[in-house]
Amino acid sequence: MGQSSEYTTKSDLDEYRLISNDSKPPDIKYGKESSWVAGVQMFVSFLLAGFGMVAASLLLDVVQHWPVFIQISEVYILVPALLGLKGNLEMTLASRLSTHAHLGHLESSLGSLVVGNLCLVQCQAVLVGFLAAMAAVAMGWIPDGDFDIHHALLLCASSVLTASFASFVLGLIMIGVIVISKKVNINPDNIATPIAASLGDLTTLALLSWIASLLYRSIGTSVILPSIIIIVGAALVPVCGYVAWKNKFTRQALDEGWVPVVSAMVISSVGGLILDYTVSNYKGIAVFQLVINGIGGNMVAVHASRLSTMLHTGEKETAVISGTTKLLLLMVIPGQLIFIYTIGYLKAGHTSVTPIFILIYMSAALLQVFLLLTISHYLVMLMWKLGMDPDNSAIPYLTALGDLLGTALLGVAFHILYAIGDKDSDLGD
Repeated sequence: MGQSSEYTTKSDLDEYRLISNDSKPPDIKYGKESSWVAGVQMFVSFLLAGFGMVAASLLLDVVQHWPVFIQISEVYILVPALLGLKGNLEMTLASRLSTHAHLGHLESSLGSLVVGNLCLVQCQAVLVGFLAAMAAVAMGWIPDGDFDIHHALLLCASSVLTASFASFVLGLIMIGVIVISKKVNINPDNIATPIAASLGDLTTLALLSWIASLLYRSIGTSVILPSIIIIVGAALVPVCGYVAWKNKFTRQALDEGWVPVVSAMVISSVGGLILDYTVSNYKGIAVFQLVINGIGGNMVAVHASRLSTMLHTGEKETAVISGTTKLLLLMVIPGQLIFIYTIGYLKAGHTSVTPIFILIYMSAALLQVFLLLTISHYLVMLMWKLGMDPDNSAIPYLTALGDLLGTALLGVAFHILYAIGDKDSDLGD
C-alpha cells in the first residue's frame, strides 16, 4: 500500500499491522468526494431507504389489526427494539467493514471477515432479542400486574427468532453492499447504512409479525415450540461468541460492543412503550412512526460515520453545524414530503395529508434530525477524546435516540393535531 499523509489513530495502525503483517500505514482516501457527489450518493440511498420504510410502515398499518397485535399489545414494544437492531448491529457492521474495505482486508481476508462478523452479529442479535423480550414482558406486566406465561414465551421466542434470522440475512446483504461499492468506487459511508435500513425495517417487521402470528395460534395448547426456539437461541450465543472471539477481526468489537448495544435496546424499548401508548390513542400514527424514526436514524448514522472518518484521517471537524450537517438537514424536507405524499397517495395511515398536518409533522421531523445531528457531533467528539472508536460505539446510541425522539415528537404532533381538531374520524377516540 502507498504512503499517506493522513493516518488513522495509533491503535488503528497497530491493529492494521497486526492483521496484515505490513509495516506501512494504510492508504485511506475517505472524505475526498465533493459535496455534490456526496449529496447525490446520500440522497439516492435515503430515497431507497425511505421507500423501504414506507413499505414497512404500510405493513405495520396492516398488521396492527392482526389478532396477535390486538390481544398481546406488548408486541408493539418489540417493534422499535428489533427494528433498531439494524442500527445497533448492521449499521455498525457497515462502518467496520467500510474501514476494512479501505484497508484492503476484503481482498486479502474476505472469508475470515465474513465468518467473524456474521457470528458476532448473530451472538449480539440473539442476546439483545432476548433482553428486548424481557423488557417487553416487564413493561406489559408491571402496569396491570397480570403475568401470562404463554404471552411471555411468545414474546421471547418471536423476538429471538426474528432477531437471529433478520441479522443473518441483513449481515450477508451488508457484506455484499460493501464489496460492490468498493469495486465501483463509491464511498460506503454514504450508502451502506441507508441500504441496510431500506431492507432492515421491512424484513424484520415482516418476520416478527409472521412468527408472532404463528406462535399465537399455539397459545393455550403448547409451550413446546416457543421453548425449543428459546433454547436453540440460548445455545447459539456462546457458540457464535466463541467463534467471534477467536477471529482477529471481531475480537475487539466483541469486547467493546455490548454496552452500546444493550443500552440502545433499553432506549428503544422506552420508545416502544411510548409507541404502545400512542398507537392505542391515535391509529394514524403507526404508518408515520417508522418513516420519521428511520429517516432520522439513517441521517444520524451517516453523519456519525463521516465524522468518525474525518477524525481517523486527521480532519478535525470543530463546527457543530458543519457542511455535512447542513446537507443532511436540507434533505429532510424533500425526503419527508416525498414519503408523506406517497403514504397519502396510497390512502394509508388513517390520516388525511392536510396543510396543517404537513406543517406540524415536518416541524417534528426537522427538530428530531437537528437534535440528533447535534447530539451526534458531541457524542462522537467525546468518544474520540476518551480514546473510544466511534465506529464501534456511537451509532447504536444515536439510532436508539432517533427512535425515542421520533416516537415522542410524533406523539406530541398527533396530540396537537387532535387538540386543534385536525383529525379524521378514526384518528383518535
